[in-house]
Amino acid sequence: MIRFSNVSLMRGTKPLLEGADLTLNPGDKIGLIGANGAGKSSLFAMLRGELHPDQGEIDFPARWRMAYVAQETPALDRAALDYAIDGDVNLRRLQAELARLEAAPHTLENGIAIGEIHAALADAEAYTVQSRAEQLLLGLGFSLQQMQQPVASFSGGWRMRLNLAQALMCPSDLLLLDEPTNHLDLDAIIWLEDWLKRYAGTLIIISHDRDFLDEIVNVVVHIDERKLKRYSGNYSAFERQRAAQIVLAQAAYEKQQRSRAHLESFINRFKAKATKARQAQSRMKALARMEELAPLRAAAEFSFEFREPLSAPNPLLVMEDVDAGYPVLDAHGDRVGEKPVVRRVNFSLQSGQRIGLLGVNGAGKSTLIKTVAGELAPLSGTATFGKGLVIGYFAQHQVEMLRHDESPLWHLMKLAPDTREQELRNFLGGFNFPGDMVTSPIAPFSGGEKARLALALIVWQRPNLLLLDEPTNHLDLETREALTMALAQFEGTLVLVSHDRHLLRATTDQFLIVADGRLQPFDGDLDDYKEWLFQTKLGKAAPLTPAATGGQSPAAAAPAVDRREQKRLEAEERQRLAALKKPIESRIKRLEEQMAKLNAKKSEIDARLLEPSLYEAHNKEELKNLVADQAFCSRDLEQLEAEWLELQEQLEGLAA
Repeated sequence: MIRFSNVSLMRGTKPLLEGADLTLNPGDKIGLIGANGAGKSSLFAMLRGELHPDQGEIDFPARWRMAYVAQETPALDRAALDYAIDGDVNLRRLQAELARLEAAPHTLENGIAIGEIHAALADAEAYTVQSRAEQLLLGLGFSLQQMQQPVASFSGGWRMRLNLAQALMCPSDLLLLDEPTNHLDLDAIIWLEDWLKRYAGTLIIISHDRDFLDEIVNVVVHIDERKLKRYSGNYSAFERQRAAQIVLAQAAYEKQQRSRAHLESFINRFKAKATKARQAQSRMKALARMEELAPLRAAAEFSFEFREPLSAPNPLLVMEDVDAGYPVLDAHGDRVGEKPVVRRVNFSLQSGQRIGLLGVNGAGKSTLIKTVAGELAPLSGTATFGKGLVIGYFAQHQVEMLRHDESPLWHLMKLAPDTREQELRNFLGGFNFPGDMVTSPIAPFSGGEKARLALALIVWQRPNLLLLDEPTNHLDLETREALTMALAQFEGTLVLVSHDRHLLRATTDQFLIVADGRLQPFDGDLDDYKEWLFQTKLGKAAPLTPAATGGQSPAAAAPAVDRREQKRLEAEERQRLAALKKPIESRIKRLEEQMAKLNAKKSEIDARLLEPSLYEAHNKEELKNLVADQAFCSRDLEQLEAEWLELQEQLEGLAA
C-alpha cells in the first residue's frame, strides 16, 4: 500500500501540505483533485522521488514498478512505434543484452545466457510487443502510416500522446497520470477509459474531466486546507459526500458561534458584579477552552453568463452542396488544387438549435466548424449567412491567437474602443481578472486563465451563434462547470465540439456526426456513440483476448457479420427517422418555451385581477387592459396548444 505519514511540503514560502496522512490500497483507482496550485503535481513529484517532503514519510513497496507520462519529448528520428515500445524499459534492456550476447564469440556459457534471455523475453511478452504497441497507438488516434513516421514530425499534442503510449506500454504496479485527456479527442478518451478500467495495478489520476473520473476511479483524494482527505467512490460520490460535510460543518460553526455569543454576552453583563463574578470567570475559562471552528471556507464559485443576443435571424445559415476543406498551394503560394475533407454538406442552422458535433479524430469536425465560422471558404457549393448573424468562434487553438505581450484590458479595448475603461474593467472582473491582473501582460498566465480570457472576449460580442471547438482545454473543474451553466442558459444557437461528455450532455439536445467524409444526423446519445466507436474504429484497437485469438472458424464468424449488417440497417433507419423527427421536436421545444412564458404571464394577470383594489374607479383603465391581456393570453395559449397537439400526433405517427 501507499502511506503518507504526517507529510508536510513547502514550495518556496507557500505551504502545500501540513501534517497530511493518507493510506491507499493496492489496486485502488484514485482521482486526485484540488484547486489549481493546491499541490497535485507536487504530490506526484514526491511519489516519483523528484521532491522530498519537508517532514514526514511517504512509503510504498520498493519492488513496485512505476510508470508515468514524461513531460518532454525529444525531437527524435526514431519511428513513433519504436518510441512507444521504448516505454517497456525492461524489454529493451533484454533485447540489448541479447544483441550483445549474439555478437560475442559462441561459448557454452554464452549459449546458456542466450537461452535464459530468450526465456526472459518470452515472460516479457516480447513476441507480441509490436502488435500490442500498434493496438495501443491505434486507440490513441494514430494511423498505421503515422506509426512509421519519426517522432520529430509530430506536433506537441501528438508527442504527448506518444509519451502517454510509452507510460501505458511500461508494465507497472503504480501508474501516475497527470491530465491524460488534455490532448485527446473523445474517441481516444473513450478508448483510454476502457484500457484503464482493466489496468490491474494502482492508478492515480489528476483530471478535470468529471465523466472520465466517474467511469474509472473508486477513490477520490481531495487536497483541501493542506490536508489529504480520502473519499470512497467516484467523483459524483465525492461531490455528494463533500456537500453533506459542508452542510454539517456550517451547522457546527453556526452552533458554536451562538454558544460563543451567549458566553460573551453573560461575561460582558456580569463580570463587574460581585454576586456573579465567579460564574463570569467560569464562563471566561469555558470560552478560552472552546476550540474555535474555522468558518465555512467555500471558495467563491466562479460563474458568468452569455449576454442576450441582440438579434435572432432564422435560419442563421444555409449550406447547399458545400465541400469543406483546404486549397492546395504550390511552393509560390499559387492554388493548384483542392483537398476536400467533408463533402456535399447540406445543412441549415435554425435559431435556438443546440448541436453537439461528433466524429473520430481527423474526420473533419474542426474543418467544418471553420467553414461555418467563415474562416475557410467553401471549396464548392454555397453558404448563405442570415442578416444580423453574429458568430462567437472559439477555435481549438484559440489561446495561441491571443497577444501574449498585451493585457486582458488591451484585448477587450480592441473590441470595444468606445466603451468606458471602468465598464471594461468591471466586465473582466466578472471573469476573475481583478486589480493589477487586468492590466498585466498575459504571457505568465496559466492556460486556464488564457482560455477564460478568450471566453470573455466572445461573451462581450453578444453572439447569436456560438461555435466552440474544444473550449474546455486548459480549464479546471470549477471553470468547466461555470461554462456548462452559462451555455445551458445561453439564448442563442450553439454548435459544440468537445471531449467533455458532461458539457455535451448538459448543453446540447441533438448530435450530428462527421464520418466517412459526410455530415449526417446521429440518432442516439453519447452511450450509443461509445458503442458505435467500439463497433467501428476502436474495435480495431481492442486488446487481444483468448476469444479473439482462439482459432474461430469462418463459419462461426458469419452470424456476427450478419448481426453487424442488421445493426447497420437498423442504425440507418433510426437516423432516417431522426432526420424527420428533429425539426418537429425542435418546434415542439420552442412551443413549450412560449407556452411556459404565456402561462407565467397569465398567472400574473390572474393574480392581479383577484386584488380588490383593482376594481376601484381610478383603476378602471388598468382593469380594462388586464382583461384584454388575459383574453389575448388565453387565445394565444389555445393556438399554441393546438399546434403542440398536432405536432405530437405527427411524432407518434413516425414512431409507429
